[in-house]
Amino acid sequence: MNPLLYPAIDLLEGRAVRLRKGDRQSARMYSEDPAAQARAFVQQGARALHVVDLDAAFGGRRQLDLIGRIVEAAAPALVQVGGGIRDIRAAEKTLDAGAARVILGTAAVERPALAGMAVARFGQERVACGIDVKDGRAATRGWTEAEGPSAAELTQALAGQGVRWLIVTAVARDGTLEGFDLELLREVASAAPDARLIASGGAGDLSHLRALHSARLSALAGAIAGTALYEQRFTVREGQAALEGPC
Repeated sequence: MNPLLYPAIDLLEGRAVRLRKGDRQSARMYSEDPAAQARAFVQQGARALHVVDLDAAFGGRRQLDLIGRIVEAAAPALVQVGGGIRDIRAAEKTLDAGAARVILGTAAVERPALAGMAVARFGQERVACGIDVKDGRAATRGWTEAEGPSAAELTQALAGQGVRWLIVTAVARDGTLEGFDLELLREVASAAPDARLIASGGAGDLSHLRALHSARLSALAGAIAGTALYEQRFTVREGQAALEGPC
């Protein structure tokens, strides 16, 4: 299976924004209509989207209605959703809103067994966990705290709970357009050889996606791109082709 490019739609106060290194104060608005943005990405060739509810991640109200509109607008593309999903009920509501996969972040760090419960209830394909690393530790609470275990320790704990999908982010690179942290990806892949990894944080141009392809990570299932797409540094189709590598 070829890895997929996941255009990112980060939701804050009803708009699609991008942050730099997870800092809320750095938010830059790119669309006042996230559902229309989702439709546009799919029309440009996206087969999957990565949606993060930043309001919920920062402790605010979940945007389930908006997520539902995004899912509807993006059909038939797969939509995975994260941000503030910290219990089984929140995961269930997000899936009921139409998400194909939910992403556990803080909850998975603080309670790996909860991730195992989610996998048992919803299935391996419908649950992913974030390996969000900041200053060498797993970051939580919208990346405002970094007091969790190391990437390898967290990965092993989640793999032991049956988690198969992992979203791997180097927080220091997120929104910087500086490229993926390949060493972090290799560390996670080594800790859970059977996992499916989606790389996140730093996609700035096609060379970064080509480097990801050239890294030959057998566990690589996809890569997330946000700011680079909004700023038209490459198109969805160009990004997908670079991620797949030469025919």
